[in-house]
Amino acid sequence: MKIAAYKTLHMFKIAFPVIIGVLLLVSLLNPLLEEFYPKIFTGNYVIDSLFGAIAGSISFGIPVAAYFLGGELLKKGVSLLAVAAFLLSWSTVSVAMLPVEIASLGKKFALLRNCWSFLMSIIIAILTIVTLKIIQ
Repeated sequence: MKIAAYKTLHMFKIAFPVIIGVLLLVSLLNPLLEEFYPKIFTGNYVIDSLFGAIAGSISFGIPVAAYFLGGELLKKGVSLLAVAAFLLSWSTVSVAMLPVEIASLGKKFALLRNCWSFLMSIIIAILTIVTLKIIQ
């Protein structure tokens, strides 16, 4: 138990400065990126889901904030497909936290998980919209 506590404390010592740096960087960049979100979505299934997933991947914050931001994007005319991809990638892909994830879990695992999550956020967003169209 003593060894596990020591290893955990050591992990926090390594990860804490990286987390603080990432949070500071993201807090500076996120407000700048938010104003461009409505301008880049075109209505195309592939492009909207791709840009939505990219925007969600580089954004950072608590998941609840993503829902409010998604609602605002819908009000500004952004397609539901883009918002769905945005919300999915916001909560599953963590480009901003990638350095922390690499330090904690290893480079191969972190990169593979993020790439897989990014791809799946696009696929699931498209399938969600297709399912909604079938139901309606």
